[in-house]
Amino acid sequence: MSDSLVIIPTYNEKENIEKIIRKVFSLNYVFDLLIIDDGSPDGTAEIVKRLQLEFPNQLHLEQRAGKLGLGTAYIHGFNWALKRAYQYVFEMDADFSHNPKDLIRLHEACVNGADLAIGSRYVKGVNVVNWPMGRVLMSYFASMYVRFITGITIQDATAGFKCYRRKVLETIPMEKIKFVGYAFQIEMKFTAIKYGFNVVEVPIIFTDRTEGTSKMSTRIFREAFLGVIQMKVNSWFRNYKH
Repeated sequence: MSDSLVIIPTYNEKENIEKIIRKVFSLNYVFDLLIIDDGSPDGTAEIVKRLQLEFPNQLHLEQRAGKLGLGTAYIHGFNWALKRAYQYVFEMDADFSHNPKDLIRLHEACVNGADLAIGSRYVKGVNVVNWPMGRVLMSYFASMYVRFITGITIQDATAGFKCYRRKVLETIPMEKIKFVGYAFQIEMKFTAIKYGFNVVEVPIIFTDRTEGTSKMSTRIFREAFLGVIQMKVNSWFRNYKH
């Protein structure tokens, strides 16, 4: 068993799932993988089950009944990891927008003192490939908006490529994490900072998916926009001691 678990939520990722699994397992550091599939009708889970025969001790699968949201998938994975001895827990997309090779760099950042390492698109300019300009601007200004409302200094507030040290996930009360879409990513960073954890941004190049379908929607964006204000107000009434 590795000390590091990579959590990948999936919904209709049959084009990508086998390739991403094999790529992670080909790295020079040993990672375990937990796929959390939300009832994909395209057979994503069946592909994972077939690969479990090849990687019985490294590849794990949790199946859920339907699309329950990105945030709840990760929290399910965090709780799964905490029941085991993992010291480093990662979030990563299935679609190769996150380069699996960067898992090693995020791991090194946490080994060298970070409590939460973020794969950041914006810490050194704008490092995004294949996104339409409107999407780039929306993401970039969303992070500016989060910094303005919350006061945190993270350049890529909506990033979903991260490594947590175990103690961060043990400290944050997951039942108080309210958001399920991309606002979940903002809320976890904000909460970790409020608890006093050392959050570090590691520059990455983000490449938009070439296969499968994006899960972004206006509803998800709206949750993030309004949720940031609500999250900031709620923080005035919370105790972040640990």
